[in-house]
Amino acid sequence: MRKKTIVGGLIAGVLFIGGSSVLVAAEPSVAQQMMQKQMQIMEPEMRQRIQKLSPETKKALLKIYSQHTRHSDNATLRHVMHEVLGDYQAVATGLMTDNPEQAAEAARRLANHRIPRGGLLPYMKLEDITDEKVGILVPFNDDVEGNALRLADAAEKNDMAGAAEYFGKVTNGCMSCHQVFRGKPGVSRHLR
Repeated sequence: MRKKTIVGGLIAGVLFIGGSSVLVAAEPSVAQQMMQKQMQIMEPEMRQRIQKLSPETKKALLKIYSQHTRHSDNATLRHVMHEVLGDYQAVATGLMTDNPEQAAEAARRLANHRIPRGGLLPYMKLEDITDEKVGILVPFNDDVEGNALRLADAAEKNDMAGAAEYFGKVTNGCMSCHQVFRGKPGVSRHLR
């Protein structure tokens, strides 16, 4: 019985890693379980693209996902981005009205935003599922979520000027990520 559990856990852990030489713990982590579930609902072409990613890129994605405790079986990335925008606006309101509790709480919600149905990758273009493009999610993640957590810490210490500086960094991180992955809203490359 114990052998089956260990072997089953290893197989489950390697499902996402895609047969690379990276070994994982016998019991898959919550992030690994979530990614396995996500892979099951993806179209085959998307799964193949993801499985071609390097072990380092896959580990980086697991690290990002492991920082989130909220996952949705229904929300799309657009839904999640609307929630993030709402939290972002609540942070701004907290900063502008000198309300450190509101700013901190909203910043922590922003940092722990919901992971959409299927994860982040299915909402990207297939040609963007490369080590280079997916790899830049890590610094963007720190720019947005890392600085949101730093903002929350500053606000909790009643350092509203410091929190406001982090807010600028969060804003820059959002805009940088959107420039790479979203493009310009309302503009179509299919129009002359």
